[in-house]
Amino acid sequence: MINVAVIAHVDAGKSTLVDAFLAQSHVFGEHEEIVEQVMDSNDLERERGITIYSKNCSVFYKDYKINIVDTPGHADFSSEVERIIKTVDTVILLVDSAEGPMPQTRFVLKKSLEQGLKPILLINKIDKQDSRVSEVIDEVYDLFLDLNANDEQLDFPILYGIARDGIVRYEVEDTNNDIIPLFETIISHVEPYPDLRGEPLKMQVSALAYDDYIGRIGIGRVYGGIIKANENVKVVNSNGKKENRKIANLFNYQGLKRTAINEAQCGDIVLISGIENIEIGDTVGAENVEPMPQIAIEEPTMSMNFMVNTSPFQGQSGKYVTSRNIRERLEKELEVNVGLRVEETDSTDTFKVSGRGELHLSILLENMRREGYEIGVSRPEVIFKRIEGRLCEPIEEVICSVPNDYSGSIINMLNLRKGQMIDIQDEGSYTKIIYHAATRSLLGFRSDFINTTKGEGILVRRFIEYAPYVGEIPQRENGALISTDTGKAMTYALWNIQDRGQLFISPQTEVYEGMIVGVSSKNQDIEVNPLKNKKMTAVRSTGNDEAMKLVPPKIFSLEEALEFINDDELVEITPAAIRLRKRYLTNLDRRKHMREMRSAAEEEEK
Repeated sequence: MINVAVIAHVDAGKSTLVDAFLAQSHVFGEHEEIVEQVMDSNDLERERGITIYSKNCSVFYKDYKINIVDTPGHADFSSEVERIIKTVDTVILLVDSAEGPMPQTRFVLKKSLEQGLKPILLINKIDKQDSRVSEVIDEVYDLFLDLNANDEQLDFPILYGIARDGIVRYEVEDTNNDIIPLFETIISHVEPYPDLRGEPLKMQVSALAYDDYIGRIGIGRVYGGIIKANENVKVVNSNGKKENRKIANLFNYQGLKRTAINEAQCGDIVLISGIENIEIGDTVGAENVEPMPQIAIEEPTMSMNFMVNTSPFQGQSGKYVTSRNIRERLEKELEVNVGLRVEETDSTDTFKVSGRGELHLSILLENMRREGYEIGVSRPEVIFKRIEGRLCEPIEEVICSVPNDYSGSIINMLNLRKGQMIDIQDEGSYTKIIYHAATRSLLGFRSDFINTTKGEGILVRRFIEYAPYVGEIPQRENGALISTDTGKAMTYALWNIQDRGQLFISPQTEVYEGMIVGVSSKNQDIEVNPLKNKKMTAVRSTGNDEAMKLVPPKIFSLEEALEFINDDELVEITPAAIRLRKRYLTNLDRRKHMREMRSAAEEEEK
């Protein structure tokens, strides 16, 4: 038995390679429909084309059972990756033949090398026109050396493939059209897990799942002995406390299916149910089992407040709108999402939710929205720490690959955000720019980057460390266009308003007082009435009315909306719409709040 994880940066072809594993090991039935990226089973994964959750499957080759883990490639889901690495015997490092190693490649490879694993390098997409295989291999060697790989790890096998076509070859010039070389390399490069069936049972939980019928499920590798269904076991938690528990159900993966089994032997990845409060890192074993080293999970770096939706349109499209509904949903998410933290606040209607980044939190919000929840969300805030008495904040590495014409603008934008240039490289018609910048300064940067580069740039970010506070960073420069009334927006009103900035709504959109209907061209908020219609009179004009042409409105995705808002604004998230609004809806309330803020600031100065 051999356990293998497929690791890579976003869009390098991990899920496509797993498709090839499954297809060529005859997992699918003769009449079964084969779906691309079959492991990306979540709706959001399919829509966005990314892997969000680690998933398992298994295939058989010759006399070997190979458990395969498909891991996320995005830095926000790094907590999924680092736990999985502990359960595998080797990793297949997938690198794009044109892009080479990317920031997330460094992160997942570092975790693998720290565990002492000996990776297999697969250069994917060798059929690309801009493929540069030999240079990419040199870059991978440099990366291994940079990460202090030992001599054994540096002696990694290299394969070449086109995962989309299910092809892996020993040499680029080979002509085979299957992935047999990859199966053979796994078998020859990795020693199967030793036979420790005679030893006492020892298993460690590395992931969690939840089932509405059987409750919480612990997923992990059996390191010694044999594990059985309906078996009484000892569970040792992170504090060393031992408890007697009983395994109700035992499962493993056969192909893509979770299959109930009676027993499993050491080396296999299994799922157990019946232990209510089981946690990541818990050791399950026989009477005198010694706890295994705890699995460290990286701390959240960003938080935002989830609150009850208080807009005038509350409850129009959502089923779950109360604080009790939101609390129960967040508690359910904590069962499986170990990178998440939820804290109570002074208000019973507000919860502080912390995660690994904007994407990590926005994926949760998008799932809740689709399930029928209505929520108000504040601007994301970074989580500060005090290290050796100094205030520190999260710093990210930003890699921008942009057409040469836009490089100066991007450098200027990052300098204004108090970023520090690390490197700049000429790549023909493109320039590669590497910066270190505070996470706080990068809120809203992605949409500015896309607009500046006309969608032609590539932006990659990853968290690297906590560093001393970099000082004040300016927020959004432009003000908002705020509706003064509630009702349906009219073409005539919007035609007059569009001269003052860019609109976010179209005619007949339902708006309410305090809702943000556009961004102002000035650096101050402007109140507008989008309901105002042209007055009807009995007097006919001699000329024709001027045609009222509206500029298409800017439609926000959830991530863009979260990046756009300022501290005094909220995003209203409902199943039917994503709206932007002021925290205080009426002009009177906003002015009253401003006076209170000034008074508090003056008191503090005294």
